[in-house]
Amino acid sequence: MTTSYDLSEVSREKQMGGLGKETTDREIRVIDLTDFENRRSEITEELWAAATEIGFFQLSGHGIPQDLIDDMFGATADFFALPEEVKGQYPLVKKNNAGWESLSQVRPSIGVPDQKESYQITRPHMDALWPTDAELAGFRSRVLDFEGRAWAVAMRVLSCFADRLGFEREYFTTAHDPSSASYQSALRLLHYFAVPVELRGVAGRWRAGAHTDFDCLTLLFQRDGQGGLQVCPGKEMDEQQWTSITPSSSLITCNIGDMLTRWSDDLLPSNFHRVRSPGEGEYQGERYSIAYFAQADRDAVIQGPAGKYPPVTAADFLTQRVQANYRPRG
Repeated sequence: MTTSYDLSEVSREKQMGGLGKETTDREIRVIDLTDFENRRSEITEELWAAATEIGFFQLSGHGIPQDLIDDMFGATADFFALPEEVKGQYPLVKKNNAGWESLSQVRPSIGVPDQKESYQITRPHMDALWPTDAELAGFRSRVLDFEGRAWAVAMRVLSCFADRLGFEREYFTTAHDPSSASYQSALRLLHYFAVPVELRGVAGRWRAGAHTDFDCLTLLFQRDGQGGLQVCPGKEMDEQQWTSITPSSSLITCNIGDMLTRWSDDLLPSNFHRVRSPGEGEYQGERYSIAYFAQADRDAVIQGPAGKYPPVTAADFLTQRVQANYRPRG
């Protein structure tokens, strides 16, 4: 079962691979979640407006202490600093989206591997994929604690969307159950490689090609000064106009994914984004980020309130999206 936007996704993504127009300023709204329960109605309206108009927004007052975010970035750097032969003991199991990979994602938009390595954590599938305490003491507990905190923030945002869509408030929370064997939300630790000296200033290079996310909601944690993320609202835009999102160590950058677009009967758009290589005069070193992908449990059934699309399980939906967008390297 395919959705109407699956059929031309690859060709559209290839078109997005070019440089397009010069960057365009758009307001990437910062939404404060402080005093959430008392301000739920106000926050819901702000989230809905930002999500429907741009598809990207940033969160302040999200409740994850800054010291824990900083600690998680420290743990991320420690993991990627391990020798490749050690990381290679925990290879990505693609069907479970769990484990380590490097230079392996080839997007149709650019046709070459994204210039990064990553480590995916999907709770039910981590057997034999955790570094030992001898390699990274306390790593597992730190990562799982952080993943749980990211889940809580994502569910708070999704509960607001459930209100606006006419679902029960905890509808999406029930569909993202960390205790379920069908849970497939994932925390991804990301390391973009430093730009080689001989390639600095070379135009047309990307750290990650243009793409949409496949999930319901992505939470992205970034570091001050480690920029490159750009968004291009509108899947059907004839002219590419990209907007750079200023990285912040204290804000969570969020975007809507394809799964929620379908689940909302297209009311909530997922939009293209990419990570460009830094230009002359910009920071050329390593870039770290941490992404939490809230994607419904494998057995959750996706169908919008108006029934625009036929029902599909989250497992089948993700399979379709991966098949439409990725090809093996070589």
